[in-house]
Amino acid sequence: MNWIVLIIAGLFEVAFTFCLGKVKESTGNEVYFWYAGFIMALIISMGLLMKAIESLPIATAYAVWTGIGAVGTVLLGILVFNEPATFWRLFFISTLIGSIIGLKIVSH
Repeated sequence: MNWIVLIIAGLFEVAFTFCLGKVKESTGNEVYFWYAGFIMALIISMGLLMKAIESLPIATAYAVWTGIGAVGTVLLGILVFNEPATFWRLFFISTLIGSIIGLKIVSH
């Protein structure tokens, strides 16, 4: 169950980085909406991470949480913010996904 909590925490990490990206594109009062989304997603992400590490090794949980955030943020950058999807970016994201899966497999 705590692995599911950790995955959700990682998705909220992606959400708060998405909000930061939207802040760059926003003007006027819309900026405050994205800042509020950032703060809410950050609080939820950290809270779920704290819950997950109650029973998971902290080093593994943090690495997986960060990895989910990194992979999700790169994919959002490519899909939403029109960042380049070069071979090497996709190659290294693939290796990161493999590393996250490997950490899950070898953790107790």
